[in-house]
Parts: sequence; C-alpha cells; structure tokens
Amino acid sequence: SSGINAEYGEFVVVRRTMPPKTSAKGGKKDVKKPAKPMKSKESGGKAKKKKWSKGKVRDKLNNLVLFDQQTCDKFMSEVPQMKLITPSNVSERFKIRASLARHALEELHRRGSIRMIAHHNSQNIYTRNTKTE
Repeated sequence: SSGINAEYGEFVVVRRTMPPKTSAKGGKKDVKKPAKPMKSKESGGKAKKKKWSKGKVRDKLNNLVLFDQQTCDKFMSEVPQMKLITPSNVSERFKIRASLARHALEELHRRGSIRMIAHHNSQNIYTRNTKTE
C-alpha cells in the first residue's frame, strides 16, 4: 500500500520493520560492541600512570676529615705550585673535605706560600706566589 487512503483523503501511517543489518561479506554483524565504555562518562579514558624515576644515584664521597701525614706532605708540596687554587679544586684532588681544604688554604696564605686573588663569603680563590723582582 502507498500509505494514502484514496477514499477518505487521509494519510495512513504504515510501519514496517527493517531486516537486520548485514556486513559486506554476508555474515551477521554484532549489534553490541564488547566492553567499550562510553567516552562521555570517562572524560579522558584510562591512561597509564607515570612512573617516576629514582633519579641519578651519586657515589658517596669518602673524603678525609683530618689530614694524615702522607696527604699533608703532598698538600704542602703540590698546592703552592698550582695555578688556580680553590677549596673545591683542592678537595677533589686530595680527597679531603672542603672545610678542611678551606682551613688548610687559609694557613698556607698566612705563611705566605700562596696569594689570594678574590675573597668572598662562600669561596676564596688563590694562586701561586710569583717572584717579583
């Protein structure tokens, strides 16, 4: 039927049921998709949590707190010949604490073995004594 009733001039609604959809290959397509949540409820989806790195691990420095005889002799002979003398340079080279290096450099400066270039609260910079003629 066309859906129009010719006798009365009225429209008649004819409902027809549609056959189930078939895929291009001819097999039946699943109507419900398995386990896919709606994105409107979950705003961002499930992302993997960021795993924080442990950071770089530094080796523990085992620097001397007090001079032993061998290190003291080496310090007294080598430091006055160095061009740039700072507590950090001396600490790294002789494997002594920076506080010990700072006090030892002050002692060498008092004796006149090295000359101070720059004085600052955090770091003093020294150099070797040059012969003045």
